Amino acid sequence: MNLEAKISSIRAGADNPNHHLWNNHGTWFLHYTAYPTPFTKERIRRSLGTKDVLAARSRRDRYFEQLAGDASKLAPPSHKQAAA
Repeated sequence: MNLEAKISSIRAGADNPNHHLWNNHGTWFLHYTAYPTPFTKERIRRSLGTKDVLAARSRRDRYFEQLAGDASKLAPPSHKQAAA
């Protein structure tokens, strides 16, 4: 699965600061859905390795920032860059 497919499924709402977070017996996990093709979906779950919700929010945000950065590196060059 490419990173752009993962990024396209990330949604966050300001009304829920724990969006994409899931508490499993005291440990916080990151949980989101990726759509690698128009016909399939993949549920991604990763332990954030903390019992502190504030640390979990911070780690979630850093994880999504890293995914966005990785996806931008894979993006095809724009037409202006290709012509130069």
